[in-house]
Amino acid sequence: MPEITITGWRTRDVRFPTSLDKTGSDAMNAAGDYSSAYCILETDSEFTGHGMTFTIGRGNDIVCAAINYLGDRLKGRTLSSLVADWGATWRYLVNDSQLRWIGPEKGVIHLALGAVVNAVWDLWAKVLGKPVWRIIAEMTPEEVVRCIDFRYITDAITPEEAIALLKKAEEGKAQRFQDALDSKAVPAYTTSAGWLGYGEDKMKGLLEETLKAGYKHFKLKVGTSVDQDKRRLQIARDVIGYDAGNVLMVDANQIWSVPEAIAHMTELAPYKPWFIEEPTSPDDILGHRAVREALKPFGIGVATGEMCQNRVVFKQLLASGAIDVCQIDACRLGGVNEVLAVLLMAAKFGVPVVPHSGGVGLPEYTQHLSTIDYVVVSGKLSVLEYVDHLHEHFLHPSAVKDGYYQTPTNPGYSVEMKPESMDRFSFPGEDGVSWWKSEEARPILEGEKI
Repeated sequence: MPEITITGWRTRDVRFPTSLDKTGSDAMNAAGDYSSAYCILETDSEFTGHGMTFTIGRGNDIVCAAINYLGDRLKGRTLSSLVADWGATWRYLVNDSQLRWIGPEKGVIHLALGAVVNAVWDLWAKVLGKPVWRIIAEMTPEEVVRCIDFRYITDAITPEEAIALLKKAEEGKAQRFQDALDSKAVPAYTTSAGWLGYGEDKMKGLLEETLKAGYKHFKLKVGTSVDQDKRRLQIARDVIGYDAGNVLMVDANQIWSVPEAIAHMTELAPYKPWFIEEPTSPDDILGHRAVREALKPFGIGVATGEMCQNRVVFKQLLASGAIDVCQIDACRLGGVNEVLAVLLMAAKFGVPVVPHSGGVGLPEYTQHLSTIDYVVVSGKLSVLEYVDHLHEHFLHPSAVKDGYYQTPTNPGYSVEMKPESMDRFSFPGEDGVSWWKSEEARPILEGEKI
């Protein structure tokens, strides 16, 4: 690998006006503008590293500001020195004591960390000429474990246990690697029909469309009135049926208290959902466990992780038996390294990983992570969320064919956005260039002032 030095970084605040058509709407978030806080690492070579964190509008600029602090810690460092001991690099990035005071591996600082760490992975992958998933798939178990900072989680999994788990997973790995090359490693499920702001006719039409496209797993947002949720789930079941091959999931996006979650989901049990996602506060480990125990007799599992801030929260959810499905997020966690820690813990506790991908850039990221989980860690097929929005803005967009993600082959981490898209949706942007300076943007901007 050539010696490359990081000479600086740039941030970009990119926002898409998805609140106009209610894409992404749910019980907690009625109207979000899908947004990306970008870290772009500049080097003394032809290569740049792109990483991003997903938000839904206001506050995206705050994440960009935090990226500046973390990006500064990489200036002047060589790429080879950063990747030689990834675990130490990750700890270095989270060890600024003053930044830890306002975000000890959580919150805005951790969102920014995800963008910066992932930008380094993207840079490294481009220099090596490989997609990120393949770098990790070609590592030895010892090399994978050296990517992880095990501080705070050795009571759940030690480096030695992780190495043993990965060595055991090497059985059948060659075939799983070939499955990835054949784009048969990551089955997709769709949320695109299930946004809460969509009318019933639109929802029905999209369900019919995705069913014909080969999807077998469908997720709908819930959390309004019981009667309205029942109507929506009945429409879904009328379209997809109750055949065991067609699976329904529901997502409340944290809208309920624990007793409300239990009562509401008991009413929805006849529609036979596989799981309820985020039934209550993402920080409430005991609450998730209580919901899980209450819903077991109905055959409804509990999933969470979209808003889990770090590996320590996941440790508690997994070790306590609070969840049936682990939903990592590619950038709320601190980048690829912390994701690897959670994948290993989930494998140890026998909990399937179904990443959160409902946002701009997230399917581009998570297709790598699910491929890593299948090929390297768990060895088990599991579905991955796919939303059919905004992929046209990326240089190497994720794609689904015959119900499977098409395994990425281009070098990098797949989230580099087209320059013209960045400029057009830059916030607040330049007059005559950015959509946010146009008359079309006025309803959103005036609404934000209320």
